[in-house]
Amino acid sequence: MDPDELVERLRQVCLALPEVTEKVSHGSPSWFVRKMFVSYVGHHHGDEHLAIWVAAPEGAQEEMVTADPARFFRPPYVGHRGWLGMRLDVETGGPDWDEVREVVADAYRVIAPKKLAARLDEGA
Repeated sequence: MDPDELVERLRQVCLALPEVTEKVSHGSPSWFVRKMFVSYVGHHHGDEHLAIWVAAPEGAQEEMVTADPARFFRPPYVGHRGWLGMRLDVETGGPDWDEVREVVADAYRVIAPKKLAARLDEGA
């Protein structure tokens, strides 16, 4: 899957959530629900991977990086705040979109105001 396709699919996942907006932040497409919760990072400073950086629930970063270090990592700049990096181009040539939706929804829940997060949980 090429980078443009990845961004378009990711855009669809993010914008399906309540009151999400998209802006370019630090040169990359990023998604906000008041504050940023997901950023697409393509070959960051020469990194070989296409990835997303997402807000993550407490403890999730360590758990996921330990469980699958080929797919998940501690991103620079925001990793110290618990954010999680997820490679989108590992092994199979593309991400598991169900897993991406789950990681993005978890990031949304971390950042969104409680009323919006509740709408997500109600299936709104």
